[in-house]
Amino acid sequence: MVRFAPEGYPFFSVFLIATLFIWILSPWGALIPFTFTVFMAYFFRDPERTIPGGEGIFVAPADGKVILIDMIREERYLKDEAIEISIFMSPLDVHVNRAPCDGSVASVAHSPGRFHSAFRHEASIENEHIAMILNTRYGRVLVRQVAGFLARRAVCRVNEGDSLRKGERYGIIKFGSRVDIYLPVIANILVKPGEHVKAGETVIASIGP
Repeated sequence: MVRFAPEGYPFFSVFLIATLFIWILSPWGALIPFTFTVFMAYFFRDPERTIPGGEGIFVAPADGKVILIDMIREERYLKDEAIEISIFMSPLDVHVNRAPCDGSVASVAHSPGRFHSAFRHEASIENEHIAMILNTRYGRVLVRQVAGFLARRAVCRVNEGDSLRKGERYGIIKFGSRVDIYLPVIANILVKPGEHVKAGETVIASIGP
C-alpha cells in the first residue's frame, strides 16, 4: 500500500475536487488538474525505508544530492566546531525528513528569513529554516530544514523533550529545498559531494570502530 505524508492531503483534495468538477463540464479540460493531482501524489509519497542497524551510525536526514561537506564553526545554535553536510532536495525527491540517529530533542527553533535558491551557499545562512538539536550519546547533532525558492514551508513534527529513533520520520519540506546536518568533529564521513542519498537509509557517517 502506498503511503503519503499527511501534509499532502489538502493538496490532493483541492486538485481532485477541481478534476471532478471540471470533468463534468469538459472531460478534456480535466486533464490539467488531474495532472496536478498525480504530481501531488508523487511529491508527497512517503515510502518505507530499510533503516541500517548498528551503533555509531548516522543516516541521511533527507533524500537528495550532497552539495557540501565542510568543517566549520557553527555559531548560531551549537556554538562549536562541527562537520556540515548539506543535501539538496529537488522536486522529484521524497521530501519526508528522518532522524539521522537516536536522540532526544533538545530544542526546535523556527527562524524567518529569505528564500534564496536552496543550492546557493547563502541559503544555509539567510533562508527561513527550522533548526532541531538532538542530544545523542556522541554529542549534539543539529539538523536544519532550510526553505528554498519554491519550498517556503517546512514542517517539524516534534517538540523539545521528544525522543527520536534513527530513521524515524520527524518532518517534511514542501516543494524542493535542502537539509543541513551538523555532526561531531570525530565523525567519519562516508559520503562525497555529488552523491545521491536516501533519508533513513544511506549511511552518511559513523563514529567509533
